[in-house]
Amino acid sequence: MARRVLGRLGAVVAALGAVAVGLGAAHPAQAGYASLVVDGGTGEVLNAVNPDEQNHPASLTKMMTLYLTFEAIHQGRLHWEDELPVSRNAANKEPTKLGLEVGQTVSVKDCVLGMIVISANDGATVVGEALAGGSEQVFARMMTDKAHQLGMTNTVFRNASGLPDREQVTTARDMSRLAMALHRDFPQDYHYFATREFDFEGRHLTGHNRLMYRYPGMDGMKTGFTNASGSNLVSSAVHDGRRLFGVVFGGSSAKTRDKLMETLLDNAFANRDTDPKLVALAAGRPLTRVARARGTGRVAHAGRARTVHVAVAPVQRRGHAAARQRVASGHAGRHGTAHAASKGHAHAKGVTVAGKAAKGKVAGKAHGHHHKVAAD
Repeated sequence: MARRVLGRLGAVVAALGAVAVGLGAAHPAQAGYASLVVDGGTGEVLNAVNPDEQNHPASLTKMMTLYLTFEAIHQGRLHWEDELPVSRNAANKEPTKLGLEVGQTVSVKDCVLGMIVISANDGATVVGEALAGGSEQVFARMMTDKAHQLGMTNTVFRNASGLPDREQVTTARDMSRLAMALHRDFPQDYHYFATREFDFEGRHLTGHNRLMYRYPGMDGMKTGFTNASGSNLVSSAVHDGRRLFGVVFGGSSAKTRDKLMETLLDNAFANRDTDPKLVALAAGRPLTRVARARGTGRVAHAGRARTVHVAVAPVQRRGHAAARQRVASGHAGRHGTAHAASKGHAHAKGVTVAGKAAKGKVAGKAHGHHHKVAAD
């Protein structure tokens, strides 16, 4: 009797699970949106929209995999020419990928180029497993630990590639910290982020970071896309010796994402503000109600408010003070914990977008095969 009851309960649970999966497929999660531009020399945040709202990183995740790879190389635990084994877990990753097969080996350098140029999910997994004794789960914990050491306190990693996982989250501010840390801690390796193409096993592979190919002074870094994240991008560019880092989350397409990044960087280099409405429009979500108010230039911390706050920190101009925010820069030390600090009480513009998610809510939740993989 007890067994029959348990069996029926199991069937009910299974049926409910099937219904939940079906609903997920019919109503795919929607991405949130955010942007941030920071001065790489001073750490000053020049423009920020939803900078602390958690979103899915997609293939921006590989930036942390690359950070740990570069770190291992400089510590002598890996070498560029090392041949790493390909596990079944790595070979079975969904595209984009190098097409690695179980049992073959691949060099560290090819994995790095694969991650940067074509966002190879199998290459990212191979390196991650090599650094964590064969376990991608252990490597994900290493990634999260390193993120927190770098001051990325709102970031959790669950895999090496950025393939969909509902618990894998980050913020625009955190990704700017990682971008700056990569440039600061590995200046001799940063040039790899500008790689446009490479040859692998008789194939000529070309990248798709198209904005980097056309934007003057842009020399990296990484694209990302899943249905649950939207089109993401981290970029860095230099004009007249001044380096800026930009982050965009949740673009409705690669084209609108790239156009927004171009606008953000153009305006920041020219000491102009960018209207936060443009960030919402790039995500396909026009703002319907905007309230402007004077503030201190502080960006609202995720989870402390019931609405999402958008802050545009005005750049320094003659005649009045500017609100400044510091993001981890070279002043923080190589592997020290980064933190943000603001100073000044200028006329920062606060924009509140009503009706957004509250504490701990991630706009998009991806799992299973109902979502495109990290293909951009």
